[in-house]
Amino acid sequence: MNKQSGGCACGAVRYEASGKTEFAFHCHCRKCQRITGSGHASAFALHRDDIELTGEVREFEQMADNGAATYSGFCPKCGSPIFSRTVRFPDRLYLHVATLDDPSRFEPKFVVYEQAAQPWDYIDPALQAAPR
Repeated sequence: MNKQSGGCACGAVRYEASGKTEFAFHCHCRKCQRITGSGHASAFALHRDDIELTGEVREFEQMADNGAATYSGFCPKCGSPIFSRTVRFPDRLYLHVATLDDPSRFEPKFVVYEQAAQPWDYIDPALQAAPR
């Protein structure tokens, strides 16, 4: 995916991204389960400089399963999760696929924290586990 746009449910937060997707994945960690209200988060990573965000975004800080501080960026009006970021990789944002104007373009390449997956959440066997 190169040119991408998206935003929250109410339209108060929008983004335009022009950079190359670094990678695309499904994350099954408990943090992502709670943020999305589902069994996993589908996301893609971009360099921060390649994303232009408009509108107010608030962040919620929590600890990831690996102990690093992470931040979930969301719209304060409708509550839609927009992105995640971590102190481990300060130049990268992980945008939630559901925020894309055209989420059908998403092509996940791997899964992370598959050991935390819920038994009812299907993991595509064609996707490899992230390298450790």
